[in-house]
Amino acid sequence: MINTLKKLFGLGPAINYAELVKNGAIILDVRSKSEYAGGHIKGSVNISVDTLRNNLGKLKDKNKPIITCCASGMRSASAKSILASNGYTQVFNGGGWYSLQSKI
Repeated sequence: MINTLKKLFGLGPAINYAELVKNGAIILDVRSKSEYAGGHIKGSVNISVDTLRNNLGKLKDKNKPIITCCASGMRSASAKSILASNGYTQVFNGGGWYSLQSKI
């Protein structure tokens, strides 16, 4: 169970987010449009976690790395789970967008 929680929340071995972005990873911000408008990582894609299942077509390449982020890491963990259950193979929970920004 601990390992499941670690995977869900992106805990475990350190992830080099800067390297992922350098190699073409998509940063997926799953906050609401109004939250996103209040500040976000330049170049990120905004699809709220509530509408993610209906917008998977916007993320065409299921093998391309995707880094999810939100305000604190809770919604991005849910988004990671949604993506993984729909066949996306390289999904990373980046946690809160503001702290993720400093890692890339």
